[in-house]
Amino acid sequence: MNDTNDTRVDIDPHNAGRDLASLVLTVVELLRQLMERQAIRRFDTGELTEEQEERVGTTLMLLDERMTELCELHGLRREDLNLDLGPLGNLLSHETR
Repeated sequence: MNDTNDTRVDIDPHNAGRDLASLVLTVVELLRQLMERQAIRRFDTGELTEEQEERVGTTLMLLDERMTELCELHGLRREDLNLDLGPLGNLLSHETR
């Protein structure tokens, strides 16, 4: 059946590595943002000691820096990682750089 509205996936083998890196980094960025939100909740509720707050803050800062490095390495911007989920909105929060 030859439908004029047939949607085909345009696969370019030259971009496969970049596309895979984008997908992986999107998942990593989502997890990083979730960890950051959980840490903020724990800060707000006073669950953490001062030392734990310092360690978590430093870890989150280093993760953020590493994400920037990985995006640059693969020629991506943080905005490139955000997937449009249609009526559900975007996958990542607006804090994506």
